[in-house]
Amino acid sequence: MAKPNYAFERRQRELESKRKKAEKAERKAASARSNETAANEPTAAQEAPPKPAQPEGQAH
Repeated sequence: MAKPNYAFERRQRELESKRKKAEKAERKAASARSNETAANEPTAAQEAPPKPAQPEGQAH
């Protein structure tokens, strides 16, 4: 029976962990970029509503 190669298994776990951390950081950066873009572009709810027209008899 072949003996297990613990160093290889450990290295594979380390690489998997590193890959997962990189993916998570990439998702977080993409989320931050989309939130930043959304914050810079005003939406219809954020724009100032038009001022109501005043009746002709009441001018300020």
